[in-house]
Order: sequence, then structure tokens, then C-alpha cells
Amino acid sequence: MATASTAALYPIFLTSKSPLKATHKHKASAPLPLKQINQPSLRRDFLKAISLLPLLDLKRPPPSAAKEIEVGSYLPPSPSDPSFVLFKASPRDTPALRAGNVQPYQFILPPTWKQTRVANILSGNYCQPKCAEPWVEVKFEDEKQGKIQVVASPLIRLTNKPNASIEDIGSPEKLIASLGPFVTGNTYDPDELLETSVEKGGDQTYYKYELETPFALTGSHNLAKATAKGNTVVLFVASASDKQWQTSAKILKAMLDSFQV
Repeated sequence: MATASTAALYPIFLTSKSPLKATHKHKASAPLPLKQINQPSLRRDFLKAISLLPLLDLKRPPPSAAKEIEVGSYLPPSPSDPSFVLFKASPRDTPALRAGNVQPYQFILPPTWKQTRVANILSGNYCQPKCAEPWVEVKFEDEKQGKIQVVASPLIRLTNKPNASIEDIGSPEKLIASLGPFVTGNTYDPDELLETSVEKGGDQTYYKYELETPFALTGSHNLAKATAKGNTVVLFVASASDKQWQTSAKILKAMLDSFQV
């Protein structure tokens, strides 16, 4: 390993201050053979360069900090099914909730799942209280079962009617055509939509979707559930690979069904 580092750093020393440059003014001499290089000087320069590496490393962005704690260690059991825990979003959880742009929402998830960090540029933190594009509220995942995220979209992006209901925006197909890329992570093709349904929950109407998305960045299987409240459309997305879907489809559907605003 030390040999490789020396080879990589060696060009640093071939500068105007290098021992290879002639020092006699009256007579220019040819570069010294490699064997005649001043080895102590070269060694000092090498050690000096090595000492600077930690400083250079400080310029690298720190790794994404994930909350590597199973949610079962801090979230309460779900009253409807103790095999799950209940997540209730509050203003301390996201910038949009603190700004009042999103109403509190909740859903259940398995106690072994972990919450992951949302990158600042995706969180909407930089644009609150007036964001022009959708942002990610929260994300959770499990390596063997899949992942979920809550996406919020400004209502004005979908309709000019203030405080519109989801029915005011249009049909389930119209809504997913606008928000589909935020489900898949890249593009949306209407042929990927397998099933849609509409359900009522209190005063809220929810659109539900099942998609088979072989080219999606989020996963080859995606479930989504959306509703509109206040000045925002909130979208719950559950994603899985083919392997994850085989064993966790029922779990992901239970999480989707539990989502409410």
C-alpha cells in the first residue's frame, strides 16, 4: 500500500524546487540519474505530502447520516395490529410540517425497519414555506422487505383551485400521470399502472395505485396512495424489488392501507 502511495505522489516532487534541477549558474548540467537523487530530501518531501492527506480528506462530504436504529425501539405498537409500530409525523419531523405546508400524517410499519436520512435538496428544507416542486418528507426501509417514502407536492402545481380536494384535481389516472415520476424515481408509463381504486377515510378521499415498474429506480413494484389537504397533495409510496415483493407484498399493502392524513 505504501509503495502505491509513493508512486502516486512522486510527480509532486518534480517541480522547480526538486533536487533534479541544476543549481550551478555557470554551467547547466543534465538531470541526475534516478539513483543519484538526494534520497533524504525526497523522503522529507514525501513525508510532508503524506502529512497533508488528512487535511485534503476534510474536503470530502461526510457520509449520509442514517438513523440506524430499528423503529420498534422508539415508536409505540400500533393499536390496530401490535405486530407493527405507529409513526405519527409531527412538526419536529420535517421542515414542511413546521412551516404548516403539510398536515400531520401517520402510518404503520414493521418494528425492524429503520428511518433513513432525506438529502437536504430533496427535503424541501431550502424552499419552505413556498416550494414549486414536490419534496420528500420521510423515508424508511428494510433491506429484505423494501422501502417507503412520503412525498408532498404543492397543490398549485396540479390545480389553480385553492384548498382543492383530490377529486377537484381530476381522476386517479390524471393525478398519477403528474406524480408518477415521483413514485418511480425517473419516468412514468401509463402501461405500468395495474390497478387504481378510490376510498374514503373520514373527510378525506384517497386514490390508491398498484404499479409494475421494471425500469423504475425505486423498484420493480410500487404501491402509492394520495390525498389532498390544505395546499398540498401528500403521496405515500411503498417500493420493492422482485425478490422483496415475493415475501413482503402483504406487509407493504398493510402499510399503504394504514396511511392517513
